Amino acid sequence: MKKLALSPILLLLFGSVVLSQPIPTDSMYLGQILPGSNPVIFNLPVTSGLRPVERITISSDGKEIYYSELNSWPATDKRIKCFKYNGSWQGPVISFEGFLAPSLSDNDSIMYMQKDTNSAPCTYYSTRNDTGWNTPVRLLSTNLTSHYFQETQLHNQYLASTPNNNSDICQLIINYTDTIIQSLGLPINTPVTENDFYIARDESFIIVFWLSSPYDMFISYNNGNGNWTNPKSLGININTPIYDCSPYVTRDNKYLFFTRGASSMSSYYTYWVQVDTLIDSLRNTNFTPYSKYVIPNQTDTVGQLFGYTIPDSAFFDDDGNNTLIYSATNINGTPLPAWLIFDPGTRSFSGTPTTAQTVNIKVKVTDTEGATAYTIFKIFVISPAAIDQISESGKGFKIFPNPSNGLINISSSESSDKTVILEIFNLEGKIIVKDTFINDISIDLTSRPKGLYGIKLITDKKVVTGKFCLE
Repeated sequence: MKKLALSPILLLLFGSVVLSQPIPTDSMYLGQILPGSNPVIFNLPVTSGLRPVERITISSDGKEIYYSELNSWPATDKRIKCFKYNGSWQGPVISFEGFLAPSLSDNDSIMYMQKDTNSAPCTYYSTRNDTGWNTPVRLLSTNLTSHYFQETQLHNQYLASTPNNNSDICQLIINYTDTIIQSLGLPINTPVTENDFYIARDESFIIVFWLSSPYDMFISYNNGNGNWTNPKSLGININTPIYDCSPYVTRDNKYLFFTRGASSMSSYYTYWVQVDTLIDSLRNTNFTPYSKYVIPNQTDTVGQLFGYTIPDSAFFDDDGNNTLIYSATNINGTPLPAWLIFDPGTRSFSGTPTTAQTVNIKVKVTDTEGATAYTIFKIFVISPAAIDQISESGKGFKIFPNPSNGLINISSSESSDKTVILEIFNLEGKIIVKDTFINDISIDLTSRPKGLYGIKLITDKKVVTGKFCLE
């Protein structure tokens, strides 16, 4: 979490825009023919050489449509344009030069937009005046990215940012004088990049774009207790083998606008599609269970009884039927070692290992519709010969990273500029590396098997021992 200085504009939560007569139905959306369940291009005029991409936004009365035009990603030529309805559609005119991805506040009095600052996306805002809009100013005083900032009718603010060094969908939490960017966590956010998104004005759903293969959009529903459901794909009508991103949904949740294109910038257009039926139907189809808890690696000794029970919080099923069926195999799908028994009913492992080894286990759950999820963990079985060497009593050294991919660094606070003897040994207690160093050393173990290893540092005053893992 990151504490930020709060812009005064976040305190501006109320206001109104004077609305005139409603726009005729046949003039809505620039008078273009309404789409069905298959996306079609929403025609938006642009300057020669630029493309009508990124999210759009529409005023609550439907009489203002704002959109971006840009030349590339990242854009060196970009602006926000606007059509306005006053008996007929007029425009487009340039509303903001150098900005993109507009989003109106719930009462249309504030426009949020995006600008790259120091090569990172940042949110700016502009407030309405008698003739249009005031000059945009930066919203948040932070070096974290701020992408696709949005405000809901509940006066909550959301954005894509990097509070955990990974691009996540986040909420802006205001606590007196502190402002915190807080990730929404699992299952919306995953190890891939969650980037463009749209959150419904009533916060009933979020549409998220994954900036990683398959570069598709997914929908997650608010389950009413502060959590979000496992995202579902919007399906093959909307998601294609090329990019489908930059979502915006009209305030009646009827039409989805989005950007679609391939590797060539000239292929990008803004599309729109009717999604109200799709949103309702996906809400009532089966949710795929997902792994919610990382099972920690386990350690045992040859000849000693092993036992471990998977916590019931390890997996979650948004359908709430509590009928997940558990199974366990080696990570490659082959049966578990003969000594290791898994009871699906109690989610428990038991058995007595006979040799030193590393067991890579895959635990899978299956719901009543056949949807599956899995997680993996390891059991490190150590020989009795290594037990005395691998102790946790000594803390006079640091090994990093741990776990490691094979390249490790060791520094000792015990050396006092004197020679230290280093020994690294495997689970059987066999020494595989022996060396000396003063203060620190780097070791390359990339050719060694993955698993648990012991380490011993010998100085003229004491012996320090510990362990580390190669993954």
